[in-house]
Amino acid sequence: MFEINRGNDAITGRLVLMRHGQTAWSESGQYTGRTNIPLTDVGEQQARDAGVRIRELFPQGFDADCVFASPLRRAQQTACLAGFDPQPLDALMEWDYGRAEGRTRATVRQMHGGEWDVWRDGPQSLDQSMEGDWTETLPNGEHVPVHNGPGESVEDVYERVQIAIDTALPKLTEGRNVLFVAHAHVLRILTMRWLGLEPHLGRLLRFDTAHYSVLTVYKGDRVIERWNC
Repeated sequence: MFEINRGNDAITGRLVLMRHGQTAWSESGQYTGRTNIPLTDVGEQQARDAGVRIRELFPQGFDADCVFASPLRRAQQTACLAGFDPQPLDALMEWDYGRAEGRTRATVRQMHGGEWDVWRDGPQSLDQSMEGDWTETLPNGEHVPVHNGPGESVEDVYERVQIAIDTALPKLTEGRNVLFVAHAHVLRILTMRWLGLEPHLGRLLRFDTAHYSVLTVYKGDRVIERWNC
């Protein structure tokens, strides 16, 4: 399932991970994978504030070809409001929660008829009767389409994020810093891939809205330098 990282001595840059700002669903606790919802007003200010914090740590900023974001609206908004001009990177899209998308944990458990955990069980363990398409009205009045398909397993996401890491590695080995702006679950799973650990362990890392973390190499080992700042 997981691999030991090798050839790490050449990596001297830092990989900075930034979660998007608050959304209506991050507040309500609804699973937000591929549904393309915007930031709230609070989330917009969080993004601006996060940009200030990141520039305090990295006053030289990031090269134009070293900033990437999930193509989803909330990540793109966050990156731009934080003062960055990201390239879209599909590998940074959030975990596709499939049949759980747009629903709270309590609603999923009720529909499932028993205990369910996204990290342990995955979306594909839910009944196919939970699939379908519907429209959600956000508190700001915007209507957004929601799709409930089969979704991805945590192992699917773990494989996908290697594409993002491979995108960053050449720049990191040149000593340049790279910024990824994306989502809580995918960034936690990416961190497990960086460390060479089993993906389910990502559940043990808290990653708040509009916070950032830093991955790097220390004495030949891939490590977490800062978390949830």
